[in-house]
Amino acid sequence: MKRSRRLFLPGVIIVAVYFAMAGGDHSVLDARRAEDELAATRAETRRVHRQIDSLRARIAGLREDDEMLERYARERYGFIRDGEYLYRISEPEPVAQEEVRDTPSILRWLRSRDDM
Repeated sequence: MKRSRRLFLPGVIIVAVYFAMAGGDHSVLDARRAEDELAATRAETRRVHRQIDSLRARIAGLREDDEMLERYARERYGFIRDGEYLYRISEPEPVAQEEVRDTPSILRWLRSRDDM
C-alpha cells in the first residue's frame, strides 16, 4: 500500500503534464500551431501591404505622369495616336506533322505542272 501511494502522485503529475502538452483545446501543441499560423498570417499581411503600396505608387504615377499613362494605354490596350499604325505580332501556331506530310512540296507542284 505504501508503494502504491508513492507511485500515485508521480502518476497524476505525468498524466497532468501529458494532457497539458497534447490534450484539450488549449494544449502546448495547439499554442505552437497557433503561433505558426500567426507568423504566416503576419508575413502574408506584410506581403499584401507591400503590394498595396506598389499599386498606390503606380496609380499616383498614372495620375501625375502623362507619358506613363500613355505608355500604359499603348501597352495594355493597344491605343495609338492619329496617323499611327498598330502592328500586332503573334507567335505562329504549331503545325501537326500530318499536316506537313499532306502538304504538297514545291517539287511535286513543279512536276505536276510539267505533266500538263
